Amino acid sequence: MLKSLRFQFKVRKNKFSQPWQESSVEDEEDGDEDFHVVEHHDEQVDSPGVDSSTWSVPHLLGLDEINLNLMCELKLSEESKLLTFSQIQQLSQHLPEVLSLCEWMLIYQTQTHGSSLRTLYRATEQLERCMVLILRDTYGQVFGVVCSAPLRVSSSYYGTGQTFLFSFSPHLQVYKWTGVNSYFIKGGMDALLFGGGRGRFGLWINGDLIRGRSQKCDTFDNETLSSEEDFVINELEVWALV
Repeated sequence: MLKSLRFQFKVRKNKFSQPWQESSVEDEEDGDEDFHVVEHHDEQVDSPGVDSSTWSVPHLLGLDEINLNLMCELKLSEESKLLTFSQIQQLSQHLPEVLSLCEWMLIYQTQTHGSSLRTLYRATEQLERCMVLILRDTYGQVFGVVCSAPLRVSSSYYGTGQTFLFSFSPHLQVYKWTGVNSYFIKGGMDALLFGGGRGRFGLWINGDLIRGRSQKCDTFDNETLSSEEDFVINELEVWALV
């Protein structure tokens, strides 16, 4: 089990294509659930203020009006092969403030662990932390998703409205929850799904972690994250925010 949230207050300078599987579409169409922290069964989310203790900002002793981003240092367990330190800083600015103080712990990398969704689930099964999935495709595009809950096998969609898609193309584009539906995250043994609606997914990753697809979806109203809807993954990383 990884260590829980740590606060650091020292300032320093840092150096730093493929058709969809029919089963996936059917699962999305059948998934008329509303998801907060755990799954339950309603059509719509009434309020964008979905509550989750993982994402709430604690009351810090006497520090409420201080810019915490200037007081803490962003810390990585190791260097990312997909994003520069500066790009990770940019992405962190879109996280809830409490998560901007977290260490980024690399827990899965296809270059090291191979391309297998089953292996990815084994790497994350003991974790109870928010995660960031980043990938680079063979077009050279880098994009991914910030997940408000751990990646896991699920029978239906789960997560909260703080889940969002992003792309560096080359500048950062962030696509946050529209409130239209609650199709945030769904983990199967054959695919990972992020966002959906009307048979379209914001990000679909095949179980081999090689093939993927991105389309404009109702959940995030995103643009296609890659330069083409269907893409092949060159490298993938998953980070836990601890």
